[in-house]
Amino acid sequence: MGHYKYDRLSAQDTSFLIFEAPNLSMHVSSTSIYRATKLKTADGGVDFDKIKNAISDILHRIPRYRQKLKWIQKGKTAAWIDDPQFNINYHVRHTSLPKPGDQEQLQALASRITEQQLDRTRPLWELWVVEGLEDDRFAVINKIHHSMIDGAAGVELSQVLMSPDPNFKPDEPPVYFPRPTPTRAELLRDEYERFFSLPWQAIRDLRNFKKNSQDFYGEMKTRAIALKETFEQFGSPSENPLNGPLGPHRILHWTNMPLDDIKSVRRALNCTVNDVVLTIVTGAVRKFFASRQVRPEDIEFRVATPVSVRRDIDNGKMGNRVSAWSVRLPIEQKDPLQTLQILHEETQKLKESKQALGVEMMLALAEWTPSLLTLGARAGGAANNTIVTNVPGPQFPLYLMGAEMEEIYPCVPLMQNMGIGIALMSYNGQVCWGFNADFGRVSDIATFVKYVRQSFEELAKIANVKLSEDYYCAAKPPSALPKPAQKTSNRKSTTKTKSRKHKSIDEAEQLVSVTKPDEPANDQLSLVGDN
Repeated sequence: MGHYKYDRLSAQDTSFLIFEAPNLSMHVSSTSIYRATKLKTADGGVDFDKIKNAISDILHRIPRYRQKLKWIQKGKTAAWIDDPQFNINYHVRHTSLPKPGDQEQLQALASRITEQQLDRTRPLWELWVVEGLEDDRFAVINKIHHSMIDGAAGVELSQVLMSPDPNFKPDEPPVYFPRPTPTRAELLRDEYERFFSLPWQAIRDLRNFKKNSQDFYGEMKTRAIALKETFEQFGSPSENPLNGPLGPHRILHWTNMPLDDIKSVRRALNCTVNDVVLTIVTGAVRKFFASRQVRPEDIEFRVATPVSVRRDIDNGKMGNRVSAWSVRLPIEQKDPLQTLQILHEETQKLKESKQALGVEMMLALAEWTPSLLTLGARAGGAANNTIVTNVPGPQFPLYLMGAEMEEIYPCVPLMQNMGIGIALMSYNGQVCWGFNADFGRVSDIATFVKYVRQSFEELAKIANVKLSEDYYCAAKPPSALPKPAQKTSNRKSTTKTKSRKHKSIDEAEQLVSVTKPDEPANDQLSLVGDN
């Protein structure tokens, strides 16, 4: 490319830019809670400068964090270029909660920060350090545009920003020299050259596919059917209290559950973790509709469930490598066991039908025809009423400059007319549920979260599983819990004992396994469709 360098966005990454609207922000976010420990200052605050400097020292391992957008063809194709005026002070910010600094105040702050769109003239990320959280803790609210990252890449990124070693210190970083910015004429020239080379690339890829395929025509037929089924899903979601036009404001909430409790129910009912998760959500939706005087039997309710299509060669790379299923939730069923059985059969059929290939194929076609990007963006919503995404995280503690992360609550962006989104992440023996809702449609999000916990408790009772003390402690505010030295709970000591010792993460490409050596892989909380 001569004297300049840039990274072209894929069709899927670009779709998240195109789909963004004034009331639809397309960034993912998370709220992490830390024990202050080594970062606590003499006056009871948090050493913000130490955190900011540590993040600055590892940015060379995340090149995208110092790149901004430049459109090649407005609304069609875009590129990442180095930002010659990058300033860490704009992206890493500091704020504080008023006393008492409880969870409710943190959720309100996270809601206000999350609802604000990122500035497209700068690199598309922000990180807010929030001090003043009760019980000697602080929080970090992280925002990053979906065009930069998906769930699996986010887990990798978290292990670049943090370390399993509490004493880890980043090395002296290299000096940042931004690469020359290409002109629009240079970008267009490269784009035309790329476009005219596509037929030859397609022929080459088709030959390689045919050479390596055991059933070439069968595989092509499967992909054609998957593409047809994807287009058939387009439409508007059924009318109900959770769907409709969205306003500009969001309300976030969260809860957590011990991973072992969910696994115990999974084993007792001989199903997958994802079957348990979808059954819990189904029960919560049914209860929520009943509380709104709506008959669940009259509603066709579907969820989009992202499925990772990352290959080994994609590890360590940012951007999106994800497709999606559309799963009907049987909210008309009163019996949780019947609900679980229906969902288990549905997900098995989806695995066999290769439905996830449909979105993947459509986004591949969009590389040829950018006008298909609008359809690609709609594929995430289609006729779905909500989204439920599960991301596997590390089953050992992570530290930010010696401060242990206790919890991390993910937040998935809402799609058009989608009033609530649900994201889960497993971390260090627990499952953290994050809920993002439109304030105008689901202002009582705490009620929905209460129904999620009730739904799981009912399922556990039917499975004859006694939930742990940690499960009930998770529903209480920290101020109501015993001090750490007096805790009767042994979750943290147990998870630390089970966790293997891990080396420091030296490169972004090193993805830490979330599978414990003494447990089968399908016991892990993973992307729907992976187990």
